[in-house]
Amino acid sequence: MSLLNETISAIAPLDAGWMEKAQSRVDSLIKPPGSLGRLEELAVQLAGITSSLRPPVQNKVIVLMAGDHGVVEEGVSIAPQEVTYQMLSAFAGGVAGVSVFSQVVGARLIIVDVGVKVPVDIPGVLSCKVKNGTDNIAKGPAMSRQEAVAALEVGIRVASEQVDAGADVLALGDMGIGNTTPSSAILACLAGLTPQEATGRGTFVNDEVLARKIAAVESALRINKPDPADGLDVLAKVGGLEIAGLAGVVLAAAARRKPVLVDGFISTAAAMIAAKLAPACRDYMIPAHLSGEQGHRLMLEYLGLKPLLQLDMRLGEGTGAALAMPLLEAAVGMLTRMASFQDAGVSDLDRDKAAG
Repeated sequence: MSLLNETISAIAPLDAGWMEKAQSRVDSLIKPPGSLGRLEELAVQLAGITSSLRPPVQNKVIVLMAGDHGVVEEGVSIAPQEVTYQMLSAFAGGVAGVSVFSQVVGARLIIVDVGVKVPVDIPGVLSCKVKNGTDNIAKGPAMSRQEAVAALEVGIRVASEQVDAGADVLALGDMGIGNTTPSSAILACLAGLTPQEATGRGTFVNDEVLARKIAAVESALRINKPDPADGLDVLAKVGGLEIAGLAGVVLAAAARRKPVLVDGFISTAAAMIAAKLAPACRDYMIPAHLSGEQGHRLMLEYLGLKPLLQLDMRLGEGTGAALAMPLLEAAVGMLTRMASFQDAGVSDLDRDKAAG
């Protein structure tokens, strides 16, 4: 657990001085103040993360964590559990959604087996298995506290290795049949919601399956009694191995002062766990999009985050995070390449007119 504790201890607040410099620069640019909206906020955040008016965002990495879930025994998914393993070949082969989008935006995709139920020997997939899938949360804890720490530390190690290799931006991706159920349980526990409020349909779920999902979340919370004040307890009792791995990526990104793009429902459940373990890491998160999954908006509200995109996507995998990556580059381009009013020779009076 020393790696986890060391990582959490290394997380510092954003650099307020550089944020002030960035805000001053943004306000001086040849445009009405605030007219570029979230891009302006994003530029200031990136300056605070990196302590620079030229935040590096060119080297982009998506870390996709894969794990299986014992709760599928409760009939919470229409897809068979084998799909988790089968999708790994599609990711590695470059033909899955996130694989294509990562190619489009020039990001590297790192695929990690942290908890797939069956043995995985696929070229391009990192083997970091902690456990052969979680146990059924509707009947007991997902994993032990030690296993939760081990999975968190997988994420920390993978993210740290990518930063050491030159990554400027990290993004979260997931794969795990049944993983909207533990994510819903995490949301319900940490945000104080009912299972009905926190649980959505996931992928192609009908009313009957939705009822089973809600019942599974109710059982998980009643039987395991996760402590909402203890993020590690919540993760171990009702979480997932890939959720743990992604939470570790968030913590490592914050410790290394790198922005981390949070994808959809599953990734944001991981972000909630990370924020509970280390509240300061929230400022390093950039929410890529608003998922079409019920509950994602509630997760973002809990974290106090505003999504960059709203495309009604709910695939997961890191697809939304990939599509948001060019917005970081646009924010930096605005900060570094747009002219100021002074540079452009525009008078204060003309600036006042432009602002009006």
